[in-house]
Amino acid sequence: MSNKTSKQPVVPTAREALDKFKMEAAQQVGVNLKQGYNGDLTSKEAGSVGGQMVKKMIEAYENGLK
Repeated sequence: MSNKTSKQPVVPTAREALDKFKMEAAQQVGVNLKQGYNGDLTSKEAGSVGGQMVKKMIEAYENGLK
């Protein structure tokens, strides 16, 4: 078994949904995210997008428990 990590999603068709989710999260926190390379983002901006995504995933999970 290899220890290599892969950026390939477990479900290949999920890539498009994940990208859409990321764009929505960026819009919600006011970060100008574009398709493709976003190396011009500050760490704070990138972190706020990731944080918003995690927040929404937790909310969805908690709503699923109800």
